[in-house]
Amino acid sequence: MWIDDLEEFVNRGAPCVLVTVAEAKGSTPREAGARMVVGGDRIAGTVGGGRLEYESIRIARAMLDAAGGGPATRVEEFPLGPRLGQCCGGHATLLFETVGGTGSRDWLPALAGHLRGGGAGVVVSPLGGAAAAAGRKLVVTRGEVWGSLGDAHLDARSTAAARDLLEEEAPPAVPAPRRRPGTAETPELLFAPVLPAEFHVVLFGAGHVGKALCAVLAGLPCRITWVDQRAGQFPAAVPGNVGVRVSGEPVQEVDRAPGGAYFLVMTHSHALDLALSERILRRGDFAWFGLMGSASKRKRFEKRLLREGIPAAVFARTACPVGVEGIDAKHPGAVAVAVAAQVLQARERAAARLPATRAPQAEHA
Repeated sequence: MWIDDLEEFVNRGAPCVLVTVAEAKGSTPREAGARMVVGGDRIAGTVGGGRLEYESIRIARAMLDAAGGGPATRVEEFPLGPRLGQCCGGHATLLFETVGGTGSRDWLPALAGHLRGGGAGVVVSPLGGAAAAAGRKLVVTRGEVWGSLGDAHLDARSTAAARDLLEEEAPPAVPAPRRRPGTAETPELLFAPVLPAEFHVVLFGAGHVGKALCAVLAGLPCRITWVDQRAGQFPAAVPGNVGVRVSGEPVQEVDRAPGGAYFLVMTHSHALDLALSERILRRGDFAWFGLMGSASKRKRFEKRLLREGIPAAVFARTACPVGVEGIDAKHPGAVAVAVAAQVLQARERAAARLPATRAPQAEHA
């Protein structure tokens, strides 16, 4: 997630540029609110690929060279036509902001923690003037405010406007970024909503398939809790949206998961798989539950869980064998892709059941 990458750059003292799609008109590669983090050594996220992204990276790195680690802000308009070498026909406005100075420490850790806790917020960025030149930023949630635009009255007005924006739709349907015109005294402002991770995955098992699956899921707008009894099974480094839990009692981790989680069980032990399955099914408030195993394993588990009082209709919610149909390869990477695709299918079905006005419009953290 972009905020994890932004934190990683800041924590190691590496200047970077946060690129935000401030406005998208017509057909564009990414929606308003999409973000990309550009550093000198790596790039995280995307604003759509192709020539648009190439030019964005070039501008961002030129800003890093020119700013020398200091604050800088730039707004660029991109007509997506033949001149840019893209035939989308739309128009994208991108905001470029250097991040990495002491100012980011006023708001970045607080916002990241807020998002990980499931909250939404609005990042208010000046698009010009002294506030932009100083790298100022205001971050607003329903209950807290971090940072400043350098003027108490402007902060108060912006805070009220940001909270109005959050109240227009309850998360996850936070509106897309909006530009507010400036005056002779105040800069033009961009109000860019940021969302918590779109969904939460709890993955039990850090074997070969678990490792491959975690790598695939880490690129999605989700939070992953990765659980195993064996500390040595986990890689030395994991993506920013993955939380490792070494637990002697993995079944207890089921109770700690948030409501509406997506559970995946693929441990080294059939007995543990059975215990986890029972606890997940008894809990009942999961969005989806996938169990690694064959059709015969499914039948054995169903019989045993029926004896333990789990109704057949409840067990029917178990996806086992797990993975989309049509991918029969047994390589861990292939299995991971098939399972991740099934998780996304479940997520799409859940989103389709929501009213159309609640479809997410902003980039997820």
